[in-house]
Amino acid sequence: MKEYGETYLPSCDKTNERKKEEMGLFKRAAIRKTSGMLALMLLVSLLMPVLAFADTWFDSNATTYKGGVVKGSVYSTTYNPSGVTISVYNDSDVYIKSLTATYDRTVSGITYYKFESSISNSYRYLKLATNFSVSDTVYQVVYNTTVYGGGGGGGPVGSGSPNGEISVGSDGKVDSANLSSQLKSNNNVTLKVAGETANIPVSALLDANGKTITVVANNGATYVLPINTQWLNDLAKKVGVEAKDLTLQVKIAKVTGNTLTAVQNAVKSLNGKQLADAIDFTVTAQGGGKSVVVEDMGTYTSRTLPLTAKADPNTTTAAVFDAATNTLQFVPAVFSSDNNKNTATIKRQSNSIYTVIEHKKSFGDITGHWAKNDIELLANKLIVNGATDSEFQPERSITRAEFAALIVRALGLNASATGSSFKDVEAGAWYAGVVNAAAKAGLINGYEDGTFRPNNEINREELAALIVRALNYAGVKTEVTPAKVNELLAKFQDSSDIVWAKTEIAAAIDAGIINGMTDVTLAPRDDATRAQSATMLKRLLSKAQFIN
Repeated sequence: MKEYGETYLPSCDKTNERKKEEMGLFKRAAIRKTSGMLALMLLVSLLMPVLAFADTWFDSNATTYKGGVVKGSVYSTTYNPSGVTISVYNDSDVYIKSLTATYDRTVSGITYYKFESSISNSYRYLKLATNFSVSDTVYQVVYNTTVYGGGGGGGPVGSGSPNGEISVGSDGKVDSANLSSQLKSNNNVTLKVAGETANIPVSALLDANGKTITVVANNGATYVLPINTQWLNDLAKKVGVEAKDLTLQVKIAKVTGNTLTAVQNAVKSLNGKQLADAIDFTVTAQGGGKSVVVEDMGTYTSRTLPLTAKADPNTTTAAVFDAATNTLQFVPAVFSSDNNKNTATIKRQSNSIYTVIEHKKSFGDITGHWAKNDIELLANKLIVNGATDSEFQPERSITRAEFAALIVRALGLNASATGSSFKDVEAGAWYAGVVNAAAKAGLINGYEDGTFRPNNEINREELAALIVRALNYAGVKTEVTPAKVNELLAKFQDSSDIVWAKTEIAAAIDAGIINGMTDVTLAPRDDATRAQSATMLKRLLSKAQFIN
């Protein structure tokens, strides 16, 4: 029976050596971190911040994007014989490719690396990310001077500088004419709010599609809003007014009272330590005397929380507070430090109450296990749970419903128990909400007979397909040509055992998510284990830049 739903990702070698090698492969070359230091990086979008302590930088004067070619130079205080890897993203923040900057020269202790590569000439600008070590990443925006004029890290002709700024009084009112003018000459406009609320007139946004607004509240938290005119028009229809008559009220408020107590109790129940205030991010569409609370922003949007201490990304997680259950759940986030300013950047589609906690968890039965680090990382981030409080049972198989729950948590989706996507998923089942959320996101479709078969073990083929769909949902391109599929699968002797997901498995291999059970076997029909699932989820989160 052909299955169109989730799929499996292959795991690790049967030998400890191969397993360790699997764990070390395919780490993301560019791990985003936030910072406001370095004048060199002021041109970088607030959606792509800069780590101040990195030891590798772009030479902005030498980096250009012209005639479909990006080239330039990076320099470092450290020599690396293998060069420096650069990840390239387009003006929609979609990953395009990786390239290598090779050694050029060393002058007065500074080593320079040069790079040049062909890129489509259709983008307004490119975002370049590079890291000399796994923990140090910097970014550079370079504009297309052939089509848009300007040079290096400057803005295209007619677009102005990347950032403008407007001060907003305690009443939250944003002047429409001023905002419209600022957006005409800037790619991002920052609204520095004296209080916690900004009332943004949509009429000022309708000619600024693709740009962003950053709301900075007086409590130090921020919200980056991408301007999507189609989304704004759809929202106006829900309110019952024309888009020009719509107002977006953005509120970034510290949680107080009984809700704050509930958040604090939720942290205590996890034996965690709170590293940030609980902040309630709310967006309300208003017009014609009617208002609609916006639950879904239509895309992953970035929010930042100031931290009370430097965060260890391995033991720290951002979390959303579920008021219905008084519990905390994982949300995608990366952590950074800059001049004693510690920040968490959260990426999620929904608005809610967020905080950051330090949380350490392990299990007695993973000591010495090849997946120990990944299991602990995801347990610390509230993504995976133990079979008991002290046992993870890493080699136990995992069901389709269990993995649906993991993937929904990893993507920061809202589980919805309303309705049913499959005839064998009852509304009262523990997994009903996560299965419905996964189906709504297009991650699973189930079997041809309309069933999901939630209690069946998920096999490696199914798991691989689900991981690839999750990557696509997170904005990571995983397209592979038929020729590339054949090339990637050719070395595996059991690739003929793949029933329906050859393209997905090849895409997972190409993305560095899977490598095979051995050098020459995939075992696509074998049941997946809990350890394998944890490792693949960790790679998914790293690839999507949802964790450091």
